[in-house]
Amino acid sequence: MTIEQQILEWFNHFHTHAEISWKEVETTKKLASILDDLGVEYRLFGDVTGLVAEIGEGEECVAVRADIDALWQEVNGEWQANHSCGHDANMAMVLGALLRLKDEPLQHRVRFIFQPAEEMGNGAVAAFERGAVDGVSHLFGVHLRPIDEIPFGKVTPAMHHGAAYFLTGTIQGVDAHGARPHQGKNAIDVIMAIQQMLQSLHVSPFTPHSAKLTKIVADGGSVNIIPGAASFSMDVRAQDNATLDTMQQHIERGLAAIRTQFDIDLQWDWVDYTPGAVVSDEAADIAEKAITAVCGIDALAPHIFTPGSDDFHFYTVKKPELKATMIGIGSDLAPGLHHPYMTFNHNALNLASNVLAETLKTAIPSKLYK
Repeated sequence: MTIEQQILEWFNHFHTHAEISWKEVETTKKLASILDDLGVEYRLFGDVTGLVAEIGEGEECVAVRADIDALWQEVNGEWQANHSCGHDANMAMVLGALLRLKDEPLQHRVRFIFQPAEEMGNGAVAAFERGAVDGVSHLFGVHLRPIDEIPFGKVTPAMHHGAAYFLTGTIQGVDAHGARPHQGKNAIDVIMAIQQMLQSLHVSPFTPHSAKLTKIVADGGSVNIIPGAASFSMDVRAQDNATLDTMQQHIERGLAAIRTQFDIDLQWDWVDYTPGAVVSDEAADIAEKAITAVCGIDALAPHIFTPGSDDFHFYTVKKPELKATMIGIGSDLAPGLHHPYMTFNHNALNLASNVLAETLKTAIPSKLYK
């Protein structure tokens, strides 16, 4: 079996055996089995899913991260775990890079991080807390990119993801008869005030950003009952972390003012956070040279700036000295990431494994490979 065929076989297995965040039990077992077959040492995280493997020797260590979880989606009328974000491909590509490097006379260590729960936004923190990047100087990520960003055959050395906060909230006013609105405190009025507050939130227009309600539930039980109670959720994004923090402060003040204005019980909680990318110029330059060496200069795509988020960037938040970048792989992916029927050109798997192997092999500037 060729390396290309092996990578595709791994992809097909992970694609047909998808598991959601924190429940990637069989996925972890399969990864461990593959590593056993390859004779590569690894360490399970133990109390959570996922593992790290390592090859090579020496004091210096570089790493690559592959996320292993799937989304929960309705596909063909059935709710199921579904790899519509391409994490099945990420695992296959990283395993392919490992396969290409495992018998190389490396002069530094290369660590392979198979991380759980990226879709939940907190798997990277769990991996970090379990020593995934201890002793690592350079960290690389990899991800398939939609066709509207770059086509198959193009590779970018850096993905600049935006930062995101997610909020859930509850409103407790007073129900009222539809004929007597003055006797109640209408939760829908409060929701409308929150929507208006978000629309009037202003930060620098030079930084892409957005804040919007993503869920509203307000039901009085009948068309002639004004609902006093409601729940809502909010998605807040910005291209950089500083702008996101400013937006959070504005929203905090706005919600507090609305609570006072309507004299109701308004509660909220910031339930999740994904930081924006802090791309290392050095790491991106290493990836750029690897892309050019493997694919040629015509394959090199510019850096991509996207409002999407990825918990990969928690590693640099937790370890600021870490030199990190996420490589984006053109794959003719359509209709888009997270679409339940997403497809892509499977030839991208082998191409990416070559790029990753070259990147990881040459990632230590103090070592010369000829």
